Amino acid sequence: MAVKVTFTLDEATIRKLEVTAQRLRKPKSQIVRDAVQAFQGVPDKLSDHERRTMLKALRRLAAQPPSRSQREVDEELEEIRAVRRLPGRLHPAE
Repeated sequence: MAVKVTFTLDEATIRKLEVTAQRLRKPKSQIVRDAVQAFQGVPDKLSDHERRTMLKALRRLAAQPPSRSQREVDEELEEIRAVRRLPGRLHPAE
């Protein structure tokens, strides 16, 4: 079911919409639907500010000394791998 909506767009965007619709010989509404669909497939992109903030947090985390020895980490990973190789579940699925 289609729903009629009204958008306010700048002139440059309207012109691009019109040119694209003419070039592809499709209604403008179809161009908008296609654009929204295509945008859904694009992985989320971070803004420069978000990217810098996340990188700063990663750098702070990487600069901290490890909370456990490498041996302890390796032992825990081996325990996890061993459990994953076992048949069945240890606990019933919820």
